[in-house]
Amino acid sequence: MAPIKKFQLTFDCAQPERVARFWCEALGYVVPPPPEGFADWGAFDRALPPERQGSAFACVDPSGVGPRLFFQRVPEGKVVKNRLHIDVRVGTGLVGEERVAALEAECTRLVALGATRVHLLVADEANESCLVMQDVEGNEFCLD
Repeated sequence: MAPIKKFQLTFDCAQPERVARFWCEALGYVVPPPPEGFADWGAFDRALPPERQGSAFACVDPSGVGPRLFFQRVPEGKVVKNRLHIDVRVGTGLVGEERVAALEAECTRLVALGATRVHLLVADEANESCLVMQDVEGNEFCLD
């Protein structure tokens, strides 16, 4: 069996820092320290050629367990549904109305940060309820 490898998730977006900061707040992630020799990420960004300024940003799990999230600027806008999305696990172990209440509470918090509520998928015989949302640039994710 191959050893488990670390990985990062990369988002194509128009405004990397804005999207990264949303996900920091959503997941409790943090912005990593800037490269050596730079007081902050702004100073690093200003040292880049003009065409590369603002082109990328990242955030990390402060515990080191979760994957690094990397955000890169691309010229094209989002036009179709994501093929991959993040499930933010806020209702683990909860069922019925208690689960929906936890999903709704987190939805309210994330909407205040710029997310958009799409719709609640109500529990059925096979699945518990989950709430479909979009981040600040329209990338789909689920509260489950």
